[in-house]
Amino acid sequence: MKLQRHGLIACLALTAAITLSACGSDNESPSTPAASGGASTAAADCASGTLNLFGSSAQKNAMDEWRKAYQTQCSGTTINYEPNGSGAGIQSFIAGTADFAGSDSALKDDEQPKADARCASGPAIHLPMVIGPIAVAYNLPGVDGLQLKPDTLAKIFNGSIKKWDDPAIKADNASATLPSTAIQTVHRSDESGTTDNFTKYLSTVAASDWTFGNAKAWKAPGGTGSKGSDGVAGSVKSTEGSIAYMEWSFAENGGLSKAKIQNGNGEFTELTAEAAGKTIAGAEVTGTGDDLKLKIDYATKTPGAYPIVLATYEVVCSKGTPADKLALVKGFLTYAASAEGQGSLTELGYAPLPSEVQTKVQASIKNLA
Repeated sequence: MKLQRHGLIACLALTAAITLSACGSDNESPSTPAASGGASTAAADCASGTLNLFGSSAQKNAMDEWRKAYQTQCSGTTINYEPNGSGAGIQSFIAGTADFAGSDSALKDDEQPKADARCASGPAIHLPMVIGPIAVAYNLPGVDGLQLKPDTLAKIFNGSIKKWDDPAIKADNASATLPSTAIQTVHRSDESGTTDNFTKYLSTVAASDWTFGNAKAWKAPGGTGSKGSDGVAGSVKSTEGSIAYMEWSFAENGGLSKAKIQNGNGEFTELTAEAAGKTIAGAEVTGTGDDLKLKIDYATKTPGAYPIVLATYEVVCSKGTPADKLALVKGFLTYAASAEGQGSLTELGYAPLPSEVQTKVQASIKNLA
């Protein structure tokens, strides 16, 4: 199913660019920014060979699109991507079996030195490639526009709220008729950056009700685990009374209902590109040099902001990529970060990079050695 929301995506990218440019970016602008819908003005920078990539299932659809386009333009090239989850992708990168890894969260403190050691000549860095809001999707026939406060959401996923007609859910949905159906939570069974970001959100905004911290692996008891974003979406679609977190494109493509989430301003906000863009506008580039880690304000008080968003990265060696792989790594990533590569994301349910971030990503790729 192709998504028709080009105008909203453009709004997201434009809004985000304004604040991110104040968080350490330079004043250069890309010649053909994806945020403004510019078309690619040059063919892909082709290199021959094979790349083996592992990681985030949330970025699978984007990777599939980029691989197809790059391989079409560049004969003699094979790009393999295994969407086995962010945690597995990072471990593959550290072990040297992944030429670079897709991850929905930045390297942990104990992972960074291991990744740096793999690179040998320079640190591993984070290149944000896709902006992916996290949807809270549910299957509850007859209930539209479900609203959830952060503490209610935390209690649902920690197992203390067990029925859909629980008083806390009723309080969030005064005009709704809620059934006494048992709640069936679904989480990722594999290590996932989406899990890490979702639990980081709960830890930030509902700390008294979410005591499990944040990690790529699901820590709370109970619930049903499903592998990959597509597996989670499929479980919700087939299970009445279920609720889960997943990257937005999988909820959209699965035709799932999505809850409105209360932001720090006290508003129950529907997930749209514009609403997510208001949160991304408060993002901060916290990495140094060519490392482009982003910090998201989950407790945003911006009116109309949807608070649960993630940036999905490619984790790559700044220096030390084997000589026989370097040209292809740079060529493929250059295409993914180009106006053409980013522009292809709008119909897949993702947001293209804001223009200022796109410029910095392109510069970081150029510096890979």
